[in-house]
Amino acid sequence: MIRQYELVERIKSYEPTADEGLLNRAYVFSMRAHGTQVRANGDPYFSHPLEVAGILTELKLDSASIVTALLHDTVEDTIATLDEIETHFGAQIARLVDGVTKLSRLELQSDKTKQAENFRKFLLAMSADIRVLLIKLADRLHNMRTLGYFDEADKRRRIALETMDIYAPLAERIGLQTIKDELEDLAFAELNPDARNSVLARLNFLKEQGGDRAARILDALKQTFAEARIRASVAGREKKPYSVWRKMEQKNVAFEQLSDIMAFRIVVDEIEDCYRALGVVHRAYPMVPERFKDLISTPKPNGYRSLHTTVIGPERQRIEIQIRTREMHEEAEYGVAAHWAFKQATEPREGRQYRWLRELLEILDKAAGPEEFLEHTKLEMFRDQVFCFSPKGDLINLPRGATPVDFAYAVHSGVGDTCVGAKINGRMVPLRTKLSNGDEVEIVRSKVPAPSPTWEGFVVTGKARASIRRFIRTKERQEYMALGRAIAEKVFRTEGQEFSEAPLEAALPRLKQKSIDDLFVALGQGLLTGKDLEDGLFAGRRIEGVATRALSFMRRRAGPVKAGDTAIPIRGLIPGMAVHFAGCCHALPGDRIVGILTTGKGVTIHTIDCDTLESFGDTPERWLDLSWDTDGGDDGIHIGRLMLVITNETGSLGDLTTAIAKNKGNISNLKITDRSPDFFEFQIDVEVLDLRHLTNIMAALRTLPSVSSVERARI
Repeated sequence: MIRQYELVERIKSYEPTADEGLLNRAYVFSMRAHGTQVRANGDPYFSHPLEVAGILTELKLDSASIVTALLHDTVEDTIATLDEIETHFGAQIARLVDGVTKLSRLELQSDKTKQAENFRKFLLAMSADIRVLLIKLADRLHNMRTLGYFDEADKRRRIALETMDIYAPLAERIGLQTIKDELEDLAFAELNPDARNSVLARLNFLKEQGGDRAARILDALKQTFAEARIRASVAGREKKPYSVWRKMEQKNVAFEQLSDIMAFRIVVDEIEDCYRALGVVHRAYPMVPERFKDLISTPKPNGYRSLHTTVIGPERQRIEIQIRTREMHEEAEYGVAAHWAFKQATEPREGRQYRWLRELLEILDKAAGPEEFLEHTKLEMFRDQVFCFSPKGDLINLPRGATPVDFAYAVHSGVGDTCVGAKINGRMVPLRTKLSNGDEVEIVRSKVPAPSPTWEGFVVTGKARASIRRFIRTKERQEYMALGRAIAEKVFRTEGQEFSEAPLEAALPRLKQKSIDDLFVALGQGLLTGKDLEDGLFAGRRIEGVATRALSFMRRRAGPVKAGDTAIPIRGLIPGMAVHFAGCCHALPGDRIVGILTTGKGVTIHTIDCDTLESFGDTPERWLDLSWDTDGGDDGIHIGRLMLVITNETGSLGDLTTAIAKNKGNISNLKITDRSPDFFEFQIDVEVLDLRHLTNIMAALRTLPSVSSVERARI
């Protein structure tokens, strides 16, 4: 446990003018407030805020943040109040403690609505002062380091999921890469220990096989830069197990195909030196095509800047090299903390790394409720990015898989609402087209806002989805109001009365409505009937059939069609049409799909990349544009077919079946398609929930030493 004088010395080493008296008072106040409280591991509870403060000193945060870290649990877990905090430490620190306290309640609530509501409050506090997030991330990091002391497995899993879904992406968004990596890996150890242990075993095997290869490569790189007379510091780092696992899963590759398990970092003085160093690297070692990124000219949304390249380096080893200046390295290590206010006597600089926060505030304004806001927030925090340009040259960062509709909403909500078409690199394309790095996107607009409800099926950004849903809700409300008003007018006519809003206003309390507009909407939705309105206005009289007809009118909309016996919701089908799934591509929920119409047989569902579709290229009139209904609540079992090649050795098949079972898959069929003295080739049918489930199983299989290759079957 850090001692009082050690904490003060750490802070004064980078902030000589820090108020030592304030720090000492906070230390004593927190220690007394927590008293005899203990943590799950038996340590005094006070050790936790002290460790959180220690983490923040590593980020070189100001003394106000350190004081807040010492006090952050006092209001939540002791009898101390915010008024006491303000009296002893001032309004600024009381505000910071309040912001962190609101987010801490996330950990105490299992109800999703309460969790989402607390996250909404936290976002507002964070938008006012980003230090709230920095303190909370340090708090979560220490909690994750001691997660193993909790006895309840469900609680550990819930905290780990929350860390993976919310805190790690937030750490990445503000550039705290080191904290993000550790949070992810600690959560990964809890959520999927078998996969993590498998990756660690492969990493250790590589170390043993290569000996001191990393040190030899490091020496060779240093020699290369010395000969080129470039002043640079060279260092190496190994990726965390979760980063390795995620890359295997995302790129659909085996462990041996990864080129950046070991990355080498070159730090130079000036930006010009970055490009000179890049030239030296590419002259000395062959570059791997399509593995170069210039994140200096096009930084990541969190402000990260660097040059990344992969080369066949010393000892013919594929290695990733990152080149950056010392200032860039500082920002890469400490993110937003690298340019905090106390260093420059100004507020943290504005830039594209804060754009995401402003967009989250826009989503907050448009979401129907806290749960929807939390859903859109998770969408907005995708990791992989594509960089696209407007016709004027403005750079727009979007998640991987984004479409022109996402681009339009990223520019402005008004542009998205009026979008009717798009040009990519000067050519008209469908709105569901996925964007690629470097695309120039021009949005074709109409004069009247008219987002299509079908857009929600292919957009990937939270901002786009929230805007579309808000427009649809507004449009539906207007339609319900018009229908409800017509019902109310008919009630008046039936009673021989002239329609007037005055009696409706008087009846609002009896009908439990806040306004006349709300009353009309309730009537239009069928939540109130004509009889309810009659009883509220003209007690004892009836209007026959009005409610029934209104409800019937509103319920005529057909839901998603269920495909055959599998009850899979699919959008775009004609109700009553026979549906079959092609045996050539084994479509799963999550695949992009099309339907081929056959007279007398109905519709056959194929994946968009199925080779069989080439035979229907001359009959486009038979094609149907379909998509899975993601709101259909499908929990059914589907068959995913895999082709595997495994080594012919004792225990290989047992390892394979165990890995599938641990990832909640079930083998329904297994067929040996080829065999040799060294290898067996299998065709395996696995029962899964969706494409994501199958992808997780494939990633788990690739970590097995006995698995040579695993691919999804297309036969």
